[in-house]
Amino acid sequence: MSDTEEGAATPAPATDLLAASPATAYFWGRVAGDGDLSRNSVTVRAGDDTAADALAAVAGANRTDHRVAARESAHDASIVRYEDEYELQVIGAPAERASAALGLPIDGQAGGYRFDAFADHRAPLVRGLLEACGTVCFRESAGRVGISFVHDDERLLETVRSLLDAADPHVPTDDLAKSSSGGYWFGLADDADVAGFAQWVYAGSDVSGLYSENRRRKLRRSVERATGGDVGELSG
Repeated sequence: MSDTEEGAATPAPATDLLAASPATAYFWGRVAGDGDLSRNSVTVRAGDDTAADALAAVAGANRTDHRVAARESAHDASIVRYEDEYELQVIGAPAERASAALGLPIDGQAGGYRFDAFADHRAPLVRGLLEACGTVCFRESAGRVGISFVHDDERLLETVRSLLDAADPHVPTDDLAKSSSGGYWFGLADDADVAGFAQWVYAGSDVSGLYSENRRRKLRRSVERATGGDVGELSG
């Protein structure tokens, strides 16, 4: 791996996108949370160039299509934010293979979400899901960090809850609920060790280069506000 000017490592291309590794776990977590499969292509979106470069490197593809996209707030559809969005498309066989192996939806069909192949790479898988369909905020009134996952497909969110339940350290979650935007969401429970979760989910991210700089920074700063301490770069 080589380092970019910003200091983030560049992941090596995956020789097989369906072979289990930290890089492919992160890649398919991002696809499941904010991507699409068709018979001929895999599309995945990212919100900053660090993540977009990492995804392109893993897929062995060129990054394309940077735009500013309007996004409704996950919990309040009346709030619209304008954010950077990078879209990467991988053409070819991986889409149908991924749908069959991982249970990802394809061409609008329902998905089953089978991530057992990534059992040894749970943290980068959850990191990809968190960055793709998760939200992080600091709750001023409670002095706590709020972390939630939001998606239109409740089956995906139930799968994420199962991944967190089986994580080490265990991450307790609230029940699934409907969001104002018409989808579903759940949050980490109030008794969850958010600082421990943050350290776990981003462990090794500097070395691997598999992360969104914006999302990692926001989580780090939120945890530091809540704990009053320095948690470093969440990459150890």
